[in-house]
Amino acid sequence: MTFSLRACFLFLFCFTGHTLAYAKTGPIISGSVRDAEGKIIEFATVALHRATDSVVVKTEFSDANGTFRFEQLPAGQYFVSASQVGFERVQTATFSVSSADQNLPSLRLKPSTKTQLKEVTVQARKPLFEREVDRIVVNVDGSPLSAGATSLEVLSRSPGVTVDQNDNLALRGKQGVLVLIDGKRVPMTGTELGEMLRGLPANSIDKIELITNPPAKYDAAGSAGIIAIKLKKDSRQGTNGSVNASYGYGRYAKLTGGVSLNHRHKKLNLFGSYNYSDRNVFTQLTLHRNFYQNQQFIGSSDQDNQGKTNYISNTYRAGIDYSLSKRTLVGAVVSGLAMNAEARIPNVTQTFDERGNLQSSYRSANRRNLSMPNVAVNMNLKHSFDSTGNRELTADVDFAHYETHRRQNLETSFTLPVQSPTTLLGDLNGSLNIRSFKADYTHKLPNQARLEGGIKVSSVHSDNNVLFTNIREGQAVIDTGKSNQFRYDETISAAYVNFSKTIKKTSVQAGLRSELTNAAGLQVIGNSGFERNYFQLFPSVFVKQTLSKLHDLSISLSRRIDRPTYNQLNPFRAYIDATTYFTGNPSLFPQTSYNMELTHTFRQKFITSISYSRTNQPIIDVVQPAPEGNRQAVSTFQNLTRSDYYGLTMTIPVQPTSWWTMDNNLVAYYQKFIGDLAGTSLNKGLPAYTLNSTSTFTLGRGWTADLTGNYQSRQLYGFLDIRPLGQLNVGLQKSMWSKKGTLKLNVTDVFYTSPLHATSTYENYAEQFYQRQDTRVATISFTYRFGSETISPSRRRTGGAEEEKRRAGSAS
Repeated sequence: MTFSLRACFLFLFCFTGHTLAYAKTGPIISGSVRDAEGKIIEFATVALHRATDSVVVKTEFSDANGTFRFEQLPAGQYFVSASQVGFERVQTATFSVSSADQNLPSLRLKPSTKTQLKEVTVQARKPLFEREVDRIVVNVDGSPLSAGATSLEVLSRSPGVTVDQNDNLALRGKQGVLVLIDGKRVPMTGTELGEMLRGLPANSIDKIELITNPPAKYDAAGSAGIIAIKLKKDSRQGTNGSVNASYGYGRYAKLTGGVSLNHRHKKLNLFGSYNYSDRNVFTQLTLHRNFYQNQQFIGSSDQDNQGKTNYISNTYRAGIDYSLSKRTLVGAVVSGLAMNAEARIPNVTQTFDERGNLQSSYRSANRRNLSMPNVAVNMNLKHSFDSTGNRELTADVDFAHYETHRRQNLETSFTLPVQSPTTLLGDLNGSLNIRSFKADYTHKLPNQARLEGGIKVSSVHSDNNVLFTNIREGQAVIDTGKSNQFRYDETISAAYVNFSKTIKKTSVQAGLRSELTNAAGLQVIGNSGFERNYFQLFPSVFVKQTLSKLHDLSISLSRRIDRPTYNQLNPFRAYIDATTYFTGNPSLFPQTSYNMELTHTFRQKFITSISYSRTNQPIIDVVQPAPEGNRQAVSTFQNLTRSDYYGLTMTIPVQPTSWWTMDNNLVAYYQKFIGDLAGTSLNKGLPAYTLNSTSTFTLGRGWTADLTGNYQSRQLYGFLDIRPLGQLNVGLQKSMWSKKGTLKLNVTDVFYTSPLHATSTYENYAEQFYQRQDTRVATISFTYRFGSETISPSRRRTGGAEEEKRRAGSAS
């Protein structure tokens, strides 16, 4: 650890003098808000609008000195508006943004002549989707479609995001996504991540950012990009809060509720929230498998799994921010999620010989209980070295503890051939501990230049025990072939340096990040282990050219890495049914990728991007015949040789009328995988596309409505051939009681068109499956806000354990 930390500092200082940065900067627009007498107005809402259509681009609050500033702005025409309770809303004249900083004349607010109750200006709700230079922002809080939904459901309806049958997230058709919650990486992928996101209610989310070109200060993980989930945090002065409740019904009932409290006074801010969710989910999976030997068909099997899973989750968060001085702020946050799932999914299986004659028939009663408590603590510091904020230091210390307790009871009774029933009992207990420290320094230089640098050190320890017991004719025998203990330790030391510079209409930014990884895994029984030690560099470059008032052109290049998650490395088994189980693969290697994107922006809102990436040793999810035979199948992870991705993304927002806005997103791509697996050579791809369209209707008298539709064409992902699918959702929202109350109603997957059909084909095996879930749901929800309505700037804390938390995996 000491040597790694020294290496990070050495790298940081060696490259400070001559490395360019990726941190995206641009001209700064600043100003102040005052009353008619010239007195300072704190906490006024200041919005930056595009002049072409008045759409809000950014929102800030005036500080204790009444000042505000907007950064990272593309060239174009804008105007600024300001409002505050008790004053009339004002706006500036239209102005141009090019490459130079601007200080606007003071905005003078006049007292409102209306009564206090009517002083609040009713403003249009934020659009569901917003585009920024390097990301798409999904404003979850304001959408009626978020009512009663889970985080996973909201993600699946976001532009360019897809979720496969194993809950693997893909962004623009590419897997390898880094998921952050309030800046901290989630320690899970695949099924474990899906379970956790199902336990996080959408009503606790403020917004989701889809970042396709992350800056170099982020961890190098996430070859497909970053999905940053930002939770709600009340920014009102005084004591205030909100309560919410929702009830939904599809095949089964779904109930959520929560409360948030906030106290903000002068230097102190205390905040906390709690959410409860009790959701019953329907699942049905139908499988048909064909088996071959030497290219000759030797038999098949049919399976049907149908049942219900009950998810109960308790999510909590509490924290404190305290200003030690005008330049120094400290804070601490404790957050946690306790999720319990109980599944009852019976299975019916029949096997046939090569002529179609029935060979065997049996039923399995699969009962699974899963408990996943976790808690995380973050302590943070922010210090400005001068009053202008030109030099700033931030530091984070993170501790996180995750547990997984899985109990499984798989009872199988045979009708052909007749034999004694069997029972397989599984008992898995896992723990994961994460510790990390990071520090970031920012120095704004003259002539629109910025220098950044930072270090990070993280340590992970995972310990898992699993015990399988076979029961037959009343005799219990420990299955030593499946029982074991798996330990995993990993240390990553990283450092980066950034510099950015804008010259007239050209911005050039680049960065370099180094990461030193030391990892070791061990299966205690059998003393089988592995070690991974490697040092890698991750450069990134971004160039932007303003061609005219209407056209911008930019290009980005980067190298990224995706390490196997802790769950992907864990070799323990989890049985799906009597003939199918999941297991990790300790032999996995990291996948690395080179990424390039060329982007054209027209009128600051129509965006077209062309992208290419090459990934070496891509990690994919596969289903193939199990090594023990007996018509069993195993779901696991494997490295292929290479994959190539070509993509076209188009963003087309339109406004047919003053009360109707549309946001349309197209992602067309071609992805080819190359490799060999299970005796099968793979070297093919298929053009595919996703369409996402959202319409927002302002109906008047506090009513708004949303209509969203998405469509995914047929696609190939490795050995998996997925048929087209889509979804149509409709939502209605009513604001009442001076905007203190919000009523939401929605129906998701109206025509039930999201069930998944897919085929997985190898030389000796082919599987067809049809998966249905409880996606058509009608929900009603209500939220009530209480307390002070005075707004102040909020501070969102991002911690330093992001990468480790994403990869931890509940099975650890």
